[in-house]
Amino acid sequence: MHKINLAEKLAQFDTHWDPKVVANYNGNDVMVVKFQGEFPFHSHADTDDFFLVISGEVTMDFEDAPAVTFGPGELLIVPADTVHRPRADTEASVLLIEPVGEPNSGNSGAPAAAKDHI
Repeated sequence: MHKINLAEKLAQFDTHWDPKVVANYNGNDVMVVKFQGEFPFHSHADTDDFFLVISGEVTMDFEDAPAVTFGPGELLIVPADTVHRPRADTEASVLLIEPVGEPNSGNSGAPAAAKDHI
């Protein structure tokens, strides 16, 4: 048992859309990631998506609903099978929780990130 400092973990990389696993929790990867620009529209058929903004601001675009913008200390759960696209005009740091092995790119056709452990 040890604490995890998210700021220290985020300082270890500069890439965007490249989640890094910092812990595992009940079959889920707990990850930190930096967003900048737009990610492709996609969905996850069997799992919800958990996004918690640590710093910056993220806008979540939806295929069939108005966009939602959220900032530090705010979280958004995207229900399974909902087409969505995160984007950030300037760099944002985000905590994600996803089932182990779930590709971050969903059904977009884009290559999935490796999800390295740091």
